[in-house]
This record gives sequence, structure tokens and C-alpha cells, in this order.
Amino acid sequence: MSNLLQKINEDIKQSMLSKDAEKLSVLRMLSAALQNKEISLRQGEGKVELNDEQIIETVQSEIKKRRESMEVYISGQRPELAAKEKNEIEILNGYLPEQLPDNELEKIIKDIIAEIGGTPNFGQVMGQAMTRAKGKADGNRISALVKQILQ
Repeated sequence: MSNLLQKINEDIKQSMLSKDAEKLSVLRMLSAALQNKEISLRQGEGKVELNDEQIIETVQSEIKKRRESMEVYISGQRPELAAKEKNEIEILNGYLPEQLPDNELEKIIKDIIAEIGGTPNFGQVMGQAMTRAKGKADGNRISALVKQILQ
């Protein structure tokens, strides 16, 4: 079992003991999403264990869902529901690796542009940047920096 999955399971138990209903709810939804990911990766009858990278992808996916919901709630004049989504995002962020600061992300993007040479297009740079910063930066942040640097 991966370290990250163990941490999530331990935090579920701790949330039960401390009666932290909100955190427990978020972690149970995350656990269900991870189980669904395992099931989707199964081929045949073998059991599949997720590695940390796959768990991080699932956590990022759950954060993205909550960001989208938060935007809908804000546009629908429901600040209390948007605040709930924001709290859930903060809980989930605890299971992601430390995010790269903008200056390091910018350096990665500039290095990619230098490696490609000539006049690289957005897709070339974005694809490589997403690969190199996988799990360490949000796709929207990467996209905004790539656009800014290429202009």
C-alpha cells in the first residue's frame, strides 16, 4: 500500500475519532474516488494497487470538481455553498505534494522553450510543462504562465 493511501486511511480513522464530520465526509468521497480508479484500472481479475502518482491525479481531479462547483455557486449567489467547497479544497490540498512557486515554474517553461528552439507553439510547451510539473502545479497556473511567456 502506498504511503499516501496509508495517510488518507489514517486520517479517516482520526477524523472519526475526533468527530470531524466535514473532513471525514471529504476523505470518504476521496476514498470512494480512489476505489473507482482502482476498479477502472483492473484488467481481468487481478487486484490493482494505486501508486502515489495515480492517487495524486485523483486528488487533483477531486479538487478540480470542487473548483468548478465553487464557481457555479458563486455565480448563483450561494456564498455559503462556495465556502463549503473551498474548505473541501483546502482539506484535499493536504494530500498533494508541495506546489512549485511561480519562479521555478517559469524557469521550467523557459527551459522547455529553449530545448524546443525556434518558435514553439503553445501545445508543444504545455504538453512538456504538464509532464515535468505533474502533481506539483495546477494546469491552469501552467497554462497562464505558458501564454504569458510565449507572448
